[in-house]
Amino acid sequence: MKQTRLLMGMPITIEVVDSSVTQDDLATVFAYFVSVDDTFSSYKASSEISKINRGELPTTQYSKNMQAILALSEQTKKETHGYFDIWRDGIYDPSGIVKGWAIRHAANMLKTWGFHNFYIDAGGDIQVSGNKNGSPWRVGIRNPFNRAEHVKVLALTDRGIATSGTTIRGQHIYDPYDRDTLILEIVSITVIGPNIYDADRFATAAFAMGKKGIQFIEKLADFEGYMIDAHARATFTSGFERYVLQK
Repeated sequence: MKQTRLLMGMPITIEVVDSSVTQDDLATVFAYFVSVDDTFSSYKASSEISKINRGELPTTQYSKNMQAILALSEQTKKETHGYFDIWRDGIYDPSGIVKGWAIRHAANMLKTWGFHNFYIDAGGDIQVSGNKNGSPWRVGIRNPFNRAEHVKVLALTDRGIATSGTTIRGQHIYDPYDRDTLILEIVSITVIGPNIYDADRFATAAFAMGKKGIQFIEKLADFEGYMIDAHARATFTSGFERYVLQK
């Protein structure tokens, strides 16, 4: 069963191969994504993060999910040597961590219900579990200079994959050590990790590092990366090719 809905300002697709899945199962997962958006969307005046950024909510009234995201963001900031920072211009923007966190939670919901073979794709950030018809899930890396083309097709099982870049949202990631300079030397970096939460947050931090980002991913255990620079040249980590589907 496969469904796509437009939520959180992007298409979210869930496909569950296990035959026991029902419409209600998928509806419950989509409802979860709605609740995440209602809490963390900076575009909704009524969201919790908007109220916090307006100074209307004291820390004693933060929800458990908000407390968790702020703590995880601070942890990620330390792990990335300060390159992941959700605080800018006096407001919080946790979008670089919330999406992967939410996808991972949704995947855990499906696993708790006994499903083993599925994928969840939220705006191009993907968690795959198990297989599809006995084969690994196929995930393409889009060419940032031609969105209709895939530069690589990957075969993934029980992994998360996230891409950070400027193709769709423009210049929305910044170097916290040089906030006024646009990141122009690279256009995208894709990270494969043990789960989408880690892949997503480290992809965001790696992009903020510019060309140094791929070296950061290389040093992370159990992660691989694929970077495309402004001249359409690719640089990838030493173990990346083991995921590439050979044509």
